[in-house]
Amino acid sequence: MSDSEPDEELLSLLRHSLGISDASSSKAPNTEVLEGAQHVYHNSIDVALDTYGTKTAAARIWSLMQEKSYSFKTWSDHSLHPKGKDEATVNFIFLMDLLNFCFWSESSDPQQRFAVEYQGQRWTGYWSLVAVIHRALEEDIPITTPSFWTNDTECTDDMLKHVFRSATPELIPLLDERIACIREAGRILVEDFNGSVPQLVHQAKQSATALVNLLVINFPCFKDTATFESRSIHFYKRAQIFVADLWACFEGQTYGCFHDIDNITMFADYRIPQMLHSLGCLRYSPSLESRIRNLKELDSGGSWEVQLRGCSIWCVELIRKEILRQHPKAEVNAILIDFFLYDTMKEREVEAVETIPHHRTRSIWY
Repeated sequence: MSDSEPDEELLSLLRHSLGISDASSSKAPNTEVLEGAQHVYHNSIDVALDTYGTKTAAARIWSLMQEKSYSFKTWSDHSLHPKGKDEATVNFIFLMDLLNFCFWSESSDPQQRFAVEYQGQRWTGYWSLVAVIHRALEEDIPITTPSFWTNDTECTDDMLKHVFRSATPELIPLLDERIACIREAGRILVEDFNGSVPQLVHQAKQSATALVNLLVINFPCFKDTATFESRSIHFYKRAQIFVADLWACFEGQTYGCFHDIDNITMFADYRIPQMLHSLGCLRYSPSLESRIRNLKELDSGGSWEVQLRGCSIWCVELIRKEILRQHPKAEVNAILIDFFLYDTMKEREVEAVETIPHHRTRSIWY
């Protein structure tokens, strides 16, 4: 082989590492999220799945989803989610999920917690982030443009702090880390993807798992992993939810068209374990439950936190399988179950009917 000839074996290995199949292969790449979750489940001692509770929850969840006509179209029903079906929306969703982590407050006073005033009301939690993006765009700040993130003259730290300004004394959690994520993602998009999020999406060739792998390989701030019982565990929460949000927003078309969308798992955060425990699906050891109820932080990547996240992913997979066992023609996947559980948990929070607090971990992963 001459120096000018490509090394096909090396190219094949590179394609595999990026989650891009060879043209001769139709098999979707694997993120290994589900396999890691199963490993966690089999080796957990502080988090357990209740078989009866999981089956009961599956029936209840499916019934409520049918009652509410819940589908991916429900995503766009939320007033703050973008309604466009264009490249600008792809950029919006990328920034939204780039920064979709850690909104919980240590303050016991709801009036003191970080909140964003937009359209005549105060938004908290995840919705505060979405409101931040809308507000900045309406103020003619090109906050969803990757090249802007790398412009040290215009996109200063002070400018970004202004973008994330709060209606209360409390700042958004992990502000410095959010700014670092923006800088890092902007640099990589400009250097490797011509500053184009749509180009990144196109490189995945309509494969959901390939897009997840592209994100975690190219962007360190998306590489959400941990080690548990001598094995590397992949969670990839924000990478997976970016794919899911594209799918839901574009209703499975254009930028949201993925032939393997059902390979995406639930998004391991701090809300879904809380809901699964409330439904009787998850059980905690006394020491772990005591720590959660006493609002004590869990270490990011620690055994307790990994067990909570891994068992939650596996639990939702079992719920999905149970729904399909009972209703073989049901159009349901882990994404829809996750979206439904999250929406339901937020409703319960507003109604003050939470049976257990969510666990507390400070991290950029969720």
